[in-house]
Amino acid sequence: MIDRQKLIGWVLVIVSAAYLAYFLKVRVLEPGPLLERKDWVQLCASLIGLVLGTINVRMAAMRARGEKYPWLK
Repeated sequence: MIDRQKLIGWVLVIVSAAYLAYFLKVRVLEPGPLLERKDWVQLCASLIGLVLGTINVRMAAMRARGEKYPWLK
């Protein structure tokens, strides 16, 4: 069974990556109206979600290995 921290991390990574792919395909590569402030805010939120999801997955893996503070070695 996958633990909750790793599951939430993967959900964040998958949702953020899917939105980034949609954003690039529909809003950037297709002709249409200029990007508005809302689009930039959503893009930044998606990038932050991707980073947080990656951090969550890596922290869950460190916890599973029993490492408490690997940066203090």
